[in-house]
Amino acid sequence: MISMLELGIPIERIFIDKASGKDFARPAWKRLVRKLKRGDTVYVGSIDRLGRNYEDIKNWWQALTKGKGVDIVVLDMPLLDTRKGKDVLGTLIADLVLSLLSYCAQNEREIIARRQAEGIAAAKQRGVRFGRPAKKLPKNFGEMVKLWEAGELGIKEFAQAAKISEATLYRHLRAHGATRRYSALDTDPT
Repeated sequence: MISMLELGIPIERIFIDKASGKDFARPAWKRLVRKLKRGDTVYVGSIDRLGRNYEDIKNWWQALTKGKGVDIVVLDMPLLDTRKGKDVLGTLIADLVLSLLSYCAQNEREIIARRQAEGIAAAKQRGVRFGRPAKKLPKNFGEMVKLWEAGELGIKEFAQAAKISEATLYRHLRAHGATRRYSALDTDPT
């Protein structure tokens, strides 16, 4: 954003997405595209800030430059400035550089995703648990199950006494091997 402000772009015309660049279904990107009109110039810090999907980058580049008549300037790559070199050679060079950098951006994203998956798999092998920590059941949970199976304790009262949701209770009942079937008065466990 600093580089955009240094170029004199008013802050209300700077669009920043917090979402991943894996696709173009990003709120700020959609707002930007809706506001663009022929003759506008889009400044992007680097091609991977535009997106990280090879085909999508190329398609959007064409849609904006050819379809809407918008110029695009990639600040860290002077060859990707559609305001310059609008002749055939300039267009060819820009298209080649765009293809190469789009490929690199997507490849980097795929490497990151693969490393993340490998890290998760390794952590799971070490026994690391992901997600919210399991709630501790009360010490008398087994006795409460017996009361519930005998029909002396309703499911809502059981869940409240155990300080867990009904969905969590049903999950624990299945794991505990409860033998009572859920009655029509009980909520659906699925």
